[in-house]
Amino acid sequence: MSKNYAAVSGSIVDAVGGVSNIAAVTHCMTRLRFVLNDDSVVDTVKLKAISGVLGVVRSENQCQVIIGNTVSQAYAEVLKLLPEGAVAQRPAPENSKITLKRIGAGILDALIGTMSPLIPAIIGGSMVKLLAMILNMTGVFAKDSSTLIILNVIGDGAFFFLPVMVAASAAIKFKTNMSLAIAIAGVLVHPTFIDLMAKAAQGQQVEFIGLPVTAVKYTYTVIPALFMTWLLSYIEKWIDRITPAVTKNFLKPMLIVLVSAPIAILLVGPLGIWIGSGISALVYTIHSYLGWLSVAIMGGLWPLLVMTGMHRVFTPTIIQTIAETGKEGMVMPSEIGANLSLGGSSLAVAWRTKNPELRQTALAAAASAIVAGISEPALYGVAIRLKRPLIAALISGFVCGGVAGVAGLASHSMASPGLFTSVQFFDPTNPMTIVWVFGVMILAVVLSFVLTLLMGFEDIPVAEEAASEKAKVAPALPVTH
Repeated sequence: MSKNYAAVSGSIVDAVGGVSNIAAVTHCMTRLRFVLNDDSVVDTVKLKAISGVLGVVRSENQCQVIIGNTVSQAYAEVLKLLPEGAVAQRPAPENSKITLKRIGAGILDALIGTMSPLIPAIIGGSMVKLLAMILNMTGVFAKDSSTLIILNVIGDGAFFFLPVMVAASAAIKFKTNMSLAIAIAGVLVHPTFIDLMAKAAQGQQVEFIGLPVTAVKYTYTVIPALFMTWLLSYIEKWIDRITPAVTKNFLKPMLIVLVSAPIAILLVGPLGIWIGSGISALVYTIHSYLGWLSVAIMGGLWPLLVMTGMHRVFTPTIIQTIAETGKEGMVMPSEIGANLSLGGSSLAVAWRTKNPELRQTALAAAASAIVAGISEPALYGVAIRLKRPLIAALISGFVCGGVAGVAGLASHSMASPGLFTSVQFFDPTNPMTIVWVFGVMILAVVLSFVLTLLMGFEDIPVAEEAASEKAKVAPALPVTH
């Protein structure tokens, strides 16, 4: 992205309709996510033409602007353009007719919008847990070493308290009180409640005001806290209407907690667990029937899922599966070939192109995909732009996913697969997994590289690129919306 983040971010805000059209904005690893008051005023052509914008994804009233690894800098500049408190005060878009499509889109938007801000913490915790595993495997620290135990606690914090993190993120998404959402989610992971649920799982009867409490373990879960926080947004409004103004400071929060927490314990929590378990069971039932082919299909489809943002839908399933079984053997292994194939295609473009600007973009994108497993710069900056490299990457991702499936590779943590995060696929009980992981990575880069060269691509002329860049870097007009 251009180093002039202020100018670029100003141009982006202007293209989505200006400050007055932004209802909310956040970001994930590579994207700015705008929730808009009026989706019709977005100038998509202008948005895509901005230097540093790799792509645009639109869905309902949301506009996702793909920036790449420097998205946090762009996000910081966007926030400077928004008046303090303006986002919270803006009216929501008018209600449209409720359809199954809108309901489905709303559920996906809630899930993706809630989980995306949590990905850095999840990846950070995953990498610390992997570090602890390596230190134990190499004999640096014994299994009962206090240092190793503390490292595992550090790495496990984001997962153990995931319901609390989900509640905080969802409170922003659903515009409800964050402290109350955290307090209610905190009940589900309270040590005393966890101990009570353990006793219930062993057959001891547990009741609340005469109603039976289902034995459920909530640590490492997403759906219960997400569902409960959504419900809290309505409970809060209802209690606010029925409480007298003079008692709101103490009666309103007390009633909210007294109403919401039992609902979470008795109904929403167990229901959320069943839904999450059902989704996981469906995904891995398909895996059990198709075996390596399911990994191959996922590897071929993964870049297309990333294009739509649908890849984040699998985050709760991956987390829950790793928590229950210690590993995940379908989605994460498929990403190895998918990510590095996009990197290999970008390397081929850098090798073949006569355009120095495109070569620089392709090299940076390849490094991001191969080394760090962040594939969106390669996907949007190179593959989609030139089309045939995308086809080469999809074919390579399918083949490499099949190889990973045949090898039985599985991830013991959750970090975007790349060279630096390959350790998550190492199985201490099977040293050959090291050979298989690096074999799949090498195959992905080489195969996609060769396929891209064989299929070729329409190079971008230097003169055309220069003219395009000159138009893009024109000074952005001040945002006056």
